[in-house]
Amino acid sequence: MNFTTKSAADRQAMNFAMNLSLVIGLLMFIMKVGAFLLTSSSAILSDAAESVVHVAAVAFAAYSLRLSYRAADEDHMYGHAKISFFSAGFEGAMIILAALYIVYESVYKWIHGLQLENLGSGAVLLVIAAVINGGLGGYLVWLGRKKNSLILEADGKHVLTDCWTSVAVLAGLGLVLLTKWLPFDPICGIIVACNIFRSGAELVKSAFGGLMDTADPVAQAKLTEILDRETQIRGLTYHQLRHRNLGDAHWVEFHLLFPEGVSLTNAHRIATEIERVIETSLDPRAFVTTHLECASDHEVLHPHEVKSGRNSIL
Repeated sequence: MNFTTKSAADRQAMNFAMNLSLVIGLLMFIMKVGAFLLTSSSAILSDAAESVVHVAAVAFAAYSLRLSYRAADEDHMYGHAKISFFSAGFEGAMIILAALYIVYESVYKWIHGLQLENLGSGAVLLVIAAVINGGLGGYLVWLGRKKNSLILEADGKHVLTDCWTSVAVLAGLGLVLLTKWLPFDPICGIIVACNIFRSGAELVKSAFGGLMDTADPVAQAKLTEILDRETQIRGLTYHQLRHRNLGDAHWVEFHLLFPEGVSLTNAHRIATEIERVIETSLDPRAFVTTHLECASDHEVLHPHEVKSGRNSIL
């Protein structure tokens, strides 16, 4: 079975978005370094440092996106889409690393003396960077959700984090200009760090859940609803429902219990009908495997299984 679910058009759109993210990420880094050289602002330096991490994360995400397209092979029988969880976790870890650096740099500059200059010119560069990152981040998140790509969605959230970082830095510079109190600069840098640390932690948590096959409650509820309805219509029961997220699709397994006397031909036809209902009802799509059993001797042949008509597990 081929587990590749992305069409050529989807791949082209996602590759374009990822390449755009990488190019703009490099451009934003150059702009923020220029803003720092103009102002000597610790908050702007922290923002530029976050952009370095972002560029590295996008480069890895671009590689991961292309790897996720590969079809199943002898070494990866379920395909390569699970790389999306690893990529999201890596990007989250990079965000956390940037947050820690921002805190360090802000505290260091606060202790060793603050000196700001040319705030107006630096602010103009940051406004441009924030607007561009806001538009790009929103586009990446939208496309990632539309195409069921965790890699693109995670990258989009990282870009939006970069945008909010610039907005917070601008707020700090504005307060410095209004009050002439320089510590507003590192204080805003620390606030920014706390915000992006939270964003990174959420990405790492999401990636860990995917790698550990944490059950999706939405998919669980949908599958239970479908199986309850479809088996009741046909006078069957089911159990041993299990499902996992492959990254861009679901893998679903369950056992169907048939009354004694049903032919293998009919049992297989009925199971296939139920499989197709599930495959077309889940988003992203599902690959479904059923195990056919006879209800009359099931307890004798499988005494270890929980006695239940619904979604029991081993």
